[in-house]
Amino acid sequence: MQPHYRRVMVKLSGEALAGDRQQTISSEVLDYIAAEVAKVTQHGVQVAVVLGGGNIWRGGPAIKAGMEPPQAHYMGMLATIINALALQDALEHNGLETRAMTAIKMDEVAEPYIRRRAVRHMEKGRVVILAGGTGNPYFTTDSGAALRAAELGCDVILMAKNRVDGVYSADPRTNPQATRFDHITYLDAINRGLTIMDSTALTFCMDNNLPIIVFSLDKPGNLERIVLGEQVGTMISNQSAQTVA
Repeated sequence: MQPHYRRVMVKLSGEALAGDRQQTISSEVLDYIAAEVAKVTQHGVQVAVVLGGGNIWRGGPAIKAGMEPPQAHYMGMLATIINALALQDALEHNGLETRAMTAIKMDEVAEPYIRRRAVRHMEKGRVVILAGGTGNPYFTTDSGAALRAAELGCDVILMAKNRVDGVYSADPRTNPQATRFDHITYLDAINRGLTIMDSTALTFCMDNNLPIIVFSLDKPGNLERIVLGEQVGTMISNQSAQTVA
């Protein structure tokens, strides 16, 4: 089958790497993610990945305890770089060529992020792991993923979630009456206050017409099914559900 998307941005939370046993980084989870990405690359799809750092560092509690916000944010950026190196190792053990690139200069560890170089890596079939967020405090890795996806010309952002298979009207883990959307517009998601990603990132995607698919990472093959055009999870875009149908 021909892939539906040519170039994708995969957004992973740092917490996803911890696994059910709440390790800082689970080798089993890393191997699983690497295998899922490998399935996608077999179809010739170009892949970029942005990781969070919440499994290592959470800035919110530190800020509430009195730490200056920029300091806490920079520590979070460093946590994403640790996660990127771990994922890079797992991907390469699965036979994939990779490049880790950082928004914070760290030449001994990874390449500095340069847009044209990142595009060239992807054109050569390498999985590009983008770490360090945007390189600026006050911006989340959601914003980093949105910004890089637009810069790199990605067709879609694939937001992998744990234990949630899409966007719901309320938290399905606490509200059994919550209903899942197959499709929702950015504006509707913002007006409903749905926690898909932070509002800055969601507004950026809306302004740049960058579609988002929220899906469950737990089900093997979901990533591959999405890039092949199957309906999986929830699509967020500027189109109404009636137009998409």
